[in-house]
Amino acid sequence: MEAVRNIRRNEYDVTSKVNTTDPKTVNDEINSIYLELYPDAPTQKLDQAFHDLTRLYRGEYPGYHPCDTAYHNIQHVLDVTLAMARLINGYECGRIGTQPLGDSLFRLGVITALFHDCGYVRELTDQAHRNGAEYTLTHVSRGAHFLKYYLPKIGMAEVADIAAELIHFTGYEIAVSKINVPSLIYRLLGSMLGSADIIAQMADRCYLEKCRDRLYPEFVAGGIAVKRTPEGAEQVLFTSGLDLVMKTPNFFQGASKRLDVDLGGCHTYAQQHFGGQNLYLEEVNKNVRFAKAISEEGDTSSRLNRLPPETLK
Repeated sequence: MEAVRNIRRNEYDVTSKVNTTDPKTVNDEINSIYLELYPDAPTQKLDQAFHDLTRLYRGEYPGYHPCDTAYHNIQHVLDVTLAMARLINGYECGRIGTQPLGDSLFRLGVITALFHDCGYVRELTDQAHRNGAEYTLTHVSRGAHFLKYYLPKIGMAEVADIAAELIHFTGYEIAVSKINVPSLIYRLLGSMLGSADIIAQMADRCYLEKCRDRLYPEFVAGGIAVKRTPEGAEQVLFTSGLDLVMKTPNFFQGASKRLDVDLGGCHTYAQQHFGGQNLYLEEVNKNVRFAKAISEEGDTSSRLNRLPPETLK
């Protein structure tokens, strides 16, 4: 696929063509990729999952509040899901002598991506938490529990337990090498999922503004900004949203190792999808360079003036 870009708006993906705040637009784009790969495959389960994901994040799904995490919102999951479909496409189109994924694993990968952060969404019975960000340290396991319950409802009971393992490729509760999947092809799928989660969010045009204004408050609520040492003392990891931005280059060093080593370099499948360019890494590197400049020059946060879309209703 040819990588042609126009002026990118804040609610659009790395190609400037797909509005990642609109579930139907992303659903249609992914169906197009899916049907180009597998012309006779059914789209009903994908469509149902997009419908249910939208209901969940809007507070229309039985038993759940609407999403109230400003960073881990519906735009984030749609962006990650689109990246996931593109990585699968890149693999399928470029593979030589390796095992195909096929339409069933495409569906599994995309649907797991759609719900990979659903663990941030609070249940109506939850009286202990005021915001979903308080689940930061456990949201992946909560998402795994949701997938075990949800997938049988759309006729995918046979892969519910596998999806509950795949979702851990997006988190840090379990080391990647310890995630229990039944075969190498599922490990490949999980590595694509973990890669999509990193590259999609860090390629967001408003990534640095979102880190400053949205992710830092989530870190505070989730107990990530400060940690306890073994001796019981408090260690401040991030003093402010701007501090989080300034530490982005160091974070990306660790993320690069995770992408290249732990996740097997699966992000490179984007190049095959885009016809030679990895648009995700290009945008990630722009953000990292800008964060590095802010870190070196001091407090120039006034240069971070993009306005991310509002998706919380």
